[in-house]
Formats: sequence, C-alpha cells, structure tokens
Amino acid sequence: MKRPSVPSVAVPLLTCLVTHGTLTAWTAAGNAGRPAELSVSEGRVLIPTGAEATAAFFTLRNTGGADDVLTGVTGPAGHRATLSRTVDIGHNARSMAMVRAATIPAGGALTMTPTTLDVMVSPPPRLTPGSPSRCTSATAHRGP
Repeated sequence: MKRPSVPSVAVPLLTCLVTHGTLTAWTAAGNAGRPAELSVSEGRVLIPTGAEATAAFFTLRNTGGADDVLTGVTGPAGHRATLSRTVDIGHNARSMAMVRAATIPAGGALTMTPTTLDVMVSPPPRLTPGSPSRCTSATAHRGP
C-alpha cells in the first residue's frame, strides 16, 4: 500500500486549519450573532363570556441576534392552552385556526392581539377585572 504524499495530506489539513481559524476570528469579532433572548410583557386575558374558552395576549420581545420560534404554551393547571389565529373566511366572517408555531424575529417582537395571534385557554379560568392570572410556560426553539 502506497503512503499518500505530503502535499496531498497537507492541502486538506491546511484548508481545515485556515477555515477553523477564520471561523474562530469571525465569532470572536462578534459577527456570528447572538442567540435569541426572549422576554414576555403586556399580558392580558379576556374576561370570558361563556364556558368554552377565552383568549390571552402577550408581547414577546427577542433582543437576541437570531430568530426564535414559539412552538407551544402551557396554561394554568386544569386548563388547555393552544396557539390560535383569527382567519378571514369571507362575507365579513372570521374563524379561529390552530397555529403550530410563530416566529419572534431577531431584534423584534411578536405582539398578540384579538385579530391576529392569541392563546386560547379552555375552559376559561374564573377571572374578574384586574385579577392576576399566570401563563406557566412557553416552548420555543431557535429558528429558522
């Protein structure tokens, strides 16, 4: 069996070392981006008018350098929480559709509203105006 010549081994090795060094320098200079950093504020829950469900709204801010994706929410114990979106079904009518995920852009925000994305909570918790409620967790993964 013939041993490879030094130049045939040196070229791939040198290429790997240069690539690794360049990526290390790029990252050290802060050009690789920052991971997503999320905060939640401005939470609101509608006072339920029926016994089936109510909606909650939040603003999620991403101060990081990478998009993040909201993939789920958890409501209070004994209550199911799901991401949903209002969709236009024509003739001035709207309906609710379940949503699997929503992107929180890098350096931006995702603001939930009654006419866009929200969290449906079923059955609705017993609330009175100004009473506190707790959203226990949200699940996200790093985008894209």
